[in-house]
Amino acid sequence: MTVDAADTLSKPSLPSKVDVVVIGAGAAGLGAAKRLSDAHPPVAFVVLEARDRVGGRAITLRGRSGAAIDLGAGWLHSADQNPWVGVAEDLGFIVDRSPPPWMRPALDVNFSRADQADYRRAFQAFEDKLEAAAAGSDRTAAELMDPGDARWAPLLNAFSGYYNGAPFTDISVHDYAAYQPTDENWRVREGYGALMTAFASPFPILFDAPVRVVDRRGPRLRIISPAGEVEADAVIVTVPTGVLADGALAFDPPLTDKQAAADALPLGHVDKAFLKVATPDALPVDVHLFGRTDSADTGSYTLRPLGAPVIEGFFGGELAAGLEGEPDGAFAAFAIDEIANVLGSAFRRALTPIAESRWGRDPYAMGAYSHARPGQAGMRAILAAPVEDRIFFAGEACSAHAFSTAHGAFETGVEAAERVMAGLGRVPPG
Repeated sequence: MTVDAADTLSKPSLPSKVDVVVIGAGAAGLGAAKRLSDAHPPVAFVVLEARDRVGGRAITLRGRSGAAIDLGAGWLHSADQNPWVGVAEDLGFIVDRSPPPWMRPALDVNFSRADQADYRRAFQAFEDKLEAAAAGSDRTAAELMDPGDARWAPLLNAFSGYYNGAPFTDISVHDYAAYQPTDENWRVREGYGALMTAFASPFPILFDAPVRVVDRRGPRLRIISPAGEVEADAVIVTVPTGVLADGALAFDPPLTDKQAAADALPLGHVDKAFLKVATPDALPVDVHLFGRTDSADTGSYTLRPLGAPVIEGFFGGELAAGLEGEPDGAFAAFAIDEIANVLGSAFRRALTPIAESRWGRDPYAMGAYSHARPGQAGMRAILAAPVEDRIFFAGEACSAHAFSTAHGAFETGVEAAERVMAGLGRVPPG
């Protein structure tokens, strides 16, 4: 299996001094790098990335199936407003605009059309309650579930696992309502991670350089990593909240308000597993399947995404957290068991594991994407606020209305870079 990753990118040496250091080469760091590269007069900057690739929680694999496999971010959410769409088209990538499987009827072998309609009714009623409750005091989203819809409570919580990375008992009503998606969800045929790699090629990125400390005691910032030290007038921090919350990236003196904000915005658990199908013609293309409808501990499966001879399994919340703690192969084994239970035991022989993610065990991710704990929705603004007009924060957790997405992260990176440029007296063209 090959990875569309950083081995295609140049690796600069670490300068001793620059105007700006960007910490992290995920979607937010790349957004910042693009904006900084447009500055006039030019800004001297470097991106320090802990991994040996760009993309953060977006990575594209190519394996035996021949299909592009996105182990992390895979959908251009709010695609009609998503800046990555323009990036993809400018770079010659193919944007597929077909409706996502979850917007169409699911396979009805274990989920009748009548039950699907009743679930959609219960889901919409719950969403309406959440939207109305957002005008009041914050509370846990689970309090708004209708006892009369107990039949669908497990599947609603399964959805929360996929959507939020945690069950509705852990989700802030205010935060949930603040997310503002559109109904357009598209895909990059060559892979989201591959797109980010291609986009990153012009930028000065140093890999295998996890920043340990930002020393802010002097007139210039001192950024310390195993790759060495660099001084800068400003820094843009784009690491996930878990890295800030546990002190893996520290500040001297400490920024206790940032650490508290990051802790209030934990990363939930969302993972994927991909299976190659030996008899792909036996399955419909781009059709959705739930492993079960009576349990929150179930996978969400896309059969033959974009026509590829694979099944994509999606796991969230407590199920994903538990499987991350098991030996390698646990996600694929769980998926095969569920699919065989629905499609028949003979189908088990047609499935071969390709790859699976474990974002919660990735030391540079520590989870998938952020949600606010009940009562803590305001922490996104606190996390995003600059410090001393020289330390800036970006990333999906800093987005007010597009958190948990790659485009939300990208936009916060652009905004942080623009603030930096204003402080340095630079402006982008136009």
